[in-house]
Amino acid sequence: MLVAVATSAQAELMIRVTKGAGEAVPVAVVPFGQSGDLPAGDNVSTIIRNNLEMTGEFNPLAADRMLSLPTSVDDVFFRDWRMLGQRYLLVGDVSREGDRVRARYELFDVNGERRLLGESSSTTVSNIRSLAHHISDKVYEALTGEPGVFSTRLAYVTRDEQGGKPRYRLQVSDVDGRRASVRLESREPILSPAWSPDGRKLAYVSFESGKPQIFVHELAAGKRTAVASFPGLNSAPDWSPDGRSLLVTLSRSGNAEVYKLDVESRSLTRLTDHWGIDTEGAWHPDGEGFAFTSDRSGGPQIYIKDSENASPRRVTFGGRYNAGARFSPDGDYIYYVHQREGAFHIARMELETGNEQILTRTGMDESPSIAPNGRMLIYATRQGSDSVLTVISAGGGAAYTLPAARGDVREPAWSPILR
Repeated sequence: MLVAVATSAQAELMIRVTKGAGEAVPVAVVPFGQSGDLPAGDNVSTIIRNNLEMTGEFNPLAADRMLSLPTSVDDVFFRDWRMLGQRYLLVGDVSREGDRVRARYELFDVNGERRLLGESSSTTVSNIRSLAHHISDKVYEALTGEPGVFSTRLAYVTRDEQGGKPRYRLQVSDVDGRRASVRLESREPILSPAWSPDGRKLAYVSFESGKPQIFVHELAAGKRTAVASFPGLNSAPDWSPDGRSLLVTLSRSGNAEVYKLDVESRSLTRLTDHWGIDTEGAWHPDGEGFAFTSDRSGGPQIYIKDSENASPRRVTFGGRYNAGARFSPDGDYIYYVHQREGAFHIARMELETGNEQILTRTGMDESPSIAPNGRMLIYATRQGSDSVLTVISAGGGAAYTLPAARGDVREPAWSPILR
């Protein structure tokens, strides 16, 4: 059974902060003032607070420790916030105007007693969470100089059982796991979702026909097109930065190799040619080079071709298993799965120096995907008997998990920043 849908799946993921950052910046997000009939459960300042906390870079002050609850600069006494050890302060209010909600907010540097940001934004009542994510992005950029990613989305696959048979769902949610919607439901496995650069399409592998095929799914229209259905293996799609082609793994010649597939014309360009297994191609942000996994040296290791015609060079040498590379947005690092002492972790390598850093310690980690600002990383792991998603800062440190309300969740993919 296969069902292409775009239905709500409330509470499919839950957020749970599991590790705080040791040097997080103290920030006070004061509960916003409210007027008018606002939706229950979608408190703007609470969402902003949670967003900042999940990055691991900020340590929001608990509301019950605040000495006052100002909603504008006229009510702010900076000495009180300095006494509480706060570096930044966010105040504001939310009001309903007909079928729209307006939020006014101000961000302050407590020690300098100066305003860093002051704006007013509005949206429809039904879209109040998007408003909160938008404000979070603005605050994050004002404090770090990097764009926020709270308005981006996650794609992932859940698996549970119905009537003793497996059921797979391709889902899309906010970065905090809320507002999840099912985009495809199947009795057969769904693998490797990958976002197009404009955030409007997903490529993925589906076994709905009994064999692996690669589909491109237009999310708004719900239109699905099989773009790779060759004999043998069709797997591991990854969009080029210009959105015109996919890196795919095909075994149409009898051996698994990496190809470039033009999405419009369906023309193929073979990019690897070796008796070993070449798979899991990932584009460099410059759109010229790519990384891939190969066992040509005796076990899975990561190789890079700096252009389509360049000779591949091996970049991982620590351990017998390194696979599934993904580049950081600036191309300076790769993130990948690394095996050590029988456990699988997520590692990061600085390409210029070759320095490798093990980021996780959970033991059964897979499928790393990097936030489009390069500051966070999501991956799938096991927590007891459950498969969950975990988000950490890009250098390790703070973490939060997104367990499925039922069943397992895996194959995460972080969307680009949506324009």
